[in-house]
Amino acid sequence: MTRVAAIDCGTNSIRLLVADVDQGTGALTDLTREMRVVRLGQGVDRTGEFAAEALERTFAALDDYAATCRSLRVERVRFVATSATRDARNRDEFLEGVRSRIGVTPEVISGQEEASLSFRGVVSAVADAPGPFLVVDLGGGSTELALGSGTLEAAYSMDVGCVRLTERHLVSDPPTPQQQADAVADVRAALAIATQTVPIGAAGTLIGVAGSITTVTAHALGLDRYDPVAIHGATLAVEDVIASCNALIAATYAERAAMPFMHPGRVEAIGAGALVWREVVTAVAEAAAASGRSLTRVTTSEHDILDGIALSIA
Repeated sequence: MTRVAAIDCGTNSIRLLVADVDQGTGALTDLTREMRVVRLGQGVDRTGEFAAEALERTFAALDDYAATCRSLRVERVRFVATSATRDARNRDEFLEGVRSRIGVTPEVISGQEEASLSFRGVVSAVADAPGPFLVVDLGGGSTELALGSGTLEAAYSMDVGCVRLTERHLVSDPPTPQQQADAVADVRAALAIATQTVPIGAAGTLIGVAGSITTVTAHALGLDRYDPVAIHGATLAVEDVIASCNALIAATYAERAAMPFMHPGRVEAIGAGALVWREVVTAVAEAAAASGRSLTRVTTSEHDILDGIALSIA
């Protein structure tokens, strides 16, 4: 066994997985999974820089993660930063802050590698589902599409995410029809480019990961709290997913905040996340139908890029 720590720093949240990796089988045994919504990407789409308060929130979370790694006697650490860090001009300040707290050099990975790690993490936990798998990782700044069966065959990273679209378009409470239409236009334009690389209609199973999608799933399941056990592996009808997306898009801030499964850090951006997921699910179902196939169900996974990072370390 090798004890590893995987840290995924996205636009909206920063997450930690400490796990033991069996060197023989590659199986992961979780010791802890933690998540903080730090909104590192606050304003990056507009200013091109990290805000001072966003860095403070992120560094505070990292101080706690570093203490967790020390207490669990982690042997190897990999820190991955994604969309917001790719876009920020002042990333060096962030990277140095990470090095001083965690003791490793953070990796600012490409959208392609982000998709690859997400795919690896998801597929490692898939059982009894028909391939090829289309894995959708919906983040704060970008959304990755990754298609393959045992191995990754095609991937693309779109510059649309829940934080980016919230700040760019969905600024009213609730968002106006015109704001929604502008956000939809962005997503569809990105999908038109992505699908030139990723044949989404070939998917045998559509799997969604990350906080926006797990929150939509919690809504569709009618959960009275956020329950990762109930959410992981949940398979829902396409029409039920779309109905929950529409409900979250139309809800006011106060209505979303009152939902018992809603993480406080997701209240502001979940409408945009739901909008992206609705558009992706619709596009995949339509592409499958156009190719003479049928995709009527959508699966959610709590295993994601963190698992892929952990497996890559060992």
